[in-house]
Amino acid sequence: MDNLTFRYSILLMEGLQVKHLSNHLAFIIFLLAYIFIIVFNIGILIQISVEKRLHQPMYILFCNLPLNDLLGTIVLLPRLMSHILTDPSERYITYVECAMQAFFGHVYGTASHTILMIMAFDRYVAICNPLRYPTIMSNNMVVKLSAGAWGAAVVLVGILIGLSLRLSHCRSVIQNLFCDNASLFKLSCENTVINNVYGLTFTVVLLTSSLGWVSLTYLRIAMVCFKSKNKATNSKAIKTCSTHLAVYIIMMVTGFTAILLQRFPAYTESKNIFSIIRQVIPPSLNPIIYGLQAKEIRQRLFKLIYKNKVNSM
Repeated sequence: MDNLTFRYSILLMEGLQVKHLSNHLAFIIFLLAYIFIIVFNIGILIQISVEKRLHQPMYILFCNLPLNDLLGTIVLLPRLMSHILTDPSERYITYVECAMQAFFGHVYGTASHTILMIMAFDRYVAICNPLRYPTIMSNNMVVKLSAGAWGAAVVLVGILIGLSLRLSHCRSVIQNLFCDNASLFKLSCENTVINNVYGLTFTVVLLTSSLGWVSLTYLRIAMVCFKSKNKATNSKAIKTCSTHLAVYIIMMVTGFTAILLQRFPAYTESKNIFSIIRQVIPPSLNPIIYGLQAKEIRQRLFKLIYKNKVNSM
């Protein structure tokens, strides 16, 4: 391996700029957030898997969300935390590791949209076609929807990252908190028009499809609730849909703000803050907002807490 190849196979990552006196505090905060996300999301998965009453299409589809949150957290946060305690001149990462982080990071972001889209479809069928719900949302359909959500994310992101990996690179500094597609193709001195066109098209299509689909399904649900005179049914529909909508709005606001600030180099610090918020806040709130609002999961959790208190007495 020649010196030039070796030099650009090892990259220097800018990482999070923290004052020396505050780096340990920042590390502790991120560590607590990391533990919280891991424990709560795994806890939700365990509850759904062991409780037979939760083996319903809505909860099985919901399992994709904590799985995706775990993927994003495990891929992105440990490296960020290690760099906080590392001197800025020694925050190295290999090109292969950077490419892998970019791939799984984008899969996480894309799957966040596709998973919430299939969950919106589930709520649409449950409320607008309740009599046909068991027939439409069969086990086979649940598997197809889940596979479609993950498959679309993997294929689209695979093309995105593949276009960047085909380029030779003449730079060795990642000017970002995490490795992403833009970080990869900015290492190159070649023409990146194809990368920019595909990346922009990919982002626009994903966001418009996600926003359009969720808006359409909830508009239909609102129309059905408005026409229905059953207050109990409407109340249940509003409760279940409000949790899904809250998760979606949090994801869209944090994600869209981070993407928007990337276009303005003058707001680098703000971009970094929202990039961190995008990686920490949704995975932290999702199990609370969606998991604890679901009656069956909430009852199961309280039952476990009460049982542990009795056993400890």
